[in-house]
Amino acid sequence: MARLCACLADTTGQARAHLAAMGAAVAGRPPVEVPGAGLGLLTGEPGRATGPFAALGRTAVGEVTLHNRPVLLAALAAGAAAGAAAAPPRPDCSDGELLLHCWALLGEAGVTLAEGMFVLAVLDGPDLVLIRDHVGARTLYYARADGAWAASTSLRALRRWPALATSMNLSAVRSFLTFAYLPGEETLLTGVREVLPGRVLRLARDGRVTETVHWEPHEHVEDPAPADPAGHVLALRSLLEQATAARLPAAQPAAVLLSGGIDSSLVTALAAKLHSHPVHTYSISFGDDLPNELGYSGLVASHCHTRHRILNVSGAAVAARLAEAAALLDSPVGDPLTVPNLMLAEAVAADGASVVLNGEGGDPVFGGPKNLPMLVQEMHRTPGAPWDEDRATAYLRSYRKCWTDLPVLLTEPVLDALRDAPRLERHVEPYLLPEAGGSPYAMDHLLNRLLHCNLRTKGAHHILTKVERLTSSRGVEGRSPLFDRSVIDHAFATPPAFKLRGTAEKWILKEAVRDLLPGTVVDRPKSGMRVPVQQWLTGPLRDLSHELLLGRRSRQRGLFRPETIRTWLKGEGALLPRQGGKLWLVLTLELWLRSYDV
Repeated sequence: MARLCACLADTTGQARAHLAAMGAAVAGRPPVEVPGAGLGLLTGEPGRATGPFAALGRTAVGEVTLHNRPVLLAALAAGAAAGAAAAPPRPDCSDGELLLHCWALLGEAGVTLAEGMFVLAVLDGPDLVLIRDHVGARTLYYARADGAWAASTSLRALRRWPALATSMNLSAVRSFLTFAYLPGEETLLTGVREVLPGRVLRLARDGRVTETVHWEPHEHVEDPAPADPAGHVLALRSLLEQATAARLPAAQPAAVLLSGGIDSSLVTALAAKLHSHPVHTYSISFGDDLPNELGYSGLVASHCHTRHRILNVSGAAVAARLAEAAALLDSPVGDPLTVPNLMLAEAVAADGASVVLNGEGGDPVFGGPKNLPMLVQEMHRTPGAPWDEDRATAYLRSYRKCWTDLPVLLTEPVLDALRDAPRLERHVEPYLLPEAGGSPYAMDHLLNRLLHCNLRTKGAHHILTKVERLTSSRGVEGRSPLFDRSVIDHAFATPPAFKLRGTAEKWILKEAVRDLLPGTVVDRPKSGMRVPVQQWLTGPLRDLSHELLLGRRSRQRGLFRPETIRTWLKGEGALLPRQGGKLWLVLTLELWLRSYDV
């Protein structure tokens, strides 16, 4: 296992010195030498980095998994037949080499054709080019220091870079406490930025950065109120089958994380229908005394004839492994399912599987309950009224995290330092208020704007990054068919009334697979998994929470007011019923900061 590093400096010696300082070993002799540049691999870190490989005078390293190799090989063969200057690659070349050929021969159009999970760092002429996949299944960071550029799929590598001398980014702290993840380019390390999904960044030696977009969802709703949804339903079913089939492992059993909701259930059903090998499913239990979805997941497993396994997760296990799970993430995720997700990945790996499918993506692509408060707010909004909030502000409030608590949670010095920080609304305004931002990706329908926002924020920076980091840490590749580019394109070409039909959320998704699942699963309302956060915080995590959040190290950092933390830990004040979730955010952040020695 390895992650990648790349550097662009004045001399080759400087580039190699910077790579060594970040802990990267120079990745062999590059097929194409570029003076003042270096490519490296961080061996021992969980990832799928390979390289260097070359095409048409360019050399690269990457973490690349492609799901549509035949399409790309055909496009390259057509380019060669049309008189391109180079022959297409060997049919058995690596995924990274194939993607580099697409970039070298076809440019951004070649990257747009690719479907998969990928990041690529390319030495392209005098520049360093960074490419990230459409939805953000894999993550890439970059920074500039000492007249040099460095990029890596490991945030720890950039943290180790002495020339950067990075520290805690207070603006990102505020963003995390508001969203429970970091929704854009910023990271918790000053000077380090994240490449956004669907982007190509060209970094020049003189410090210039040029960003272009190789893919962004577009709204293509030809008839917003067609009489017959059958065409949209059948087209979606075909795309779901293609997306699932492309992600099934070859010549081995398939593994699926099955919660019992419609999204993971339909992926399970499609995998069972399309795969010629056994399908293994995995569910989580937090104990019989809590509301759960095990009845539904068991029903789906029985209906689809999978080999089903229930993993019991105790509060003691969560307490023992929470720091470990936080340390595996390049950015903290305030999700109490991190440890259970890690344990699921271990169970899948122990059963010998190298690939596990999941149902992530249904809500941000087809419309889950996150959108309902916003739709209600829009219906009853009175612009200009004293109580009125603009759409972006209402969106932040709808998260119900620590945003409204920041004045009493953060210390005065931190609040003073943040007075001139960029507005938090900037993370969502380009999607929700395109008329103000002049975005070329403006969407007319409010539901599509909300989905676009959720896809580009929570989808890329919470859901996918959590799945990728936790599964890859155990040598397993997590794949998400509902985040397939063609499925997303179809969703934004579907009339909104087919996604939210009356009170039925994700209606078209359910109709597309109705014949594959029991009606009780298809038609049940979304409930989500009940995670006993409050029980953990007052039980096995109680002592750890007090020690971490009120201890000397946390006080010296000076982020949080001790009196507020004490009140929250006691369950007092006006915090209920969100006490557990808010404390979880603060605890997760503290563990992450300690792991990165920030």
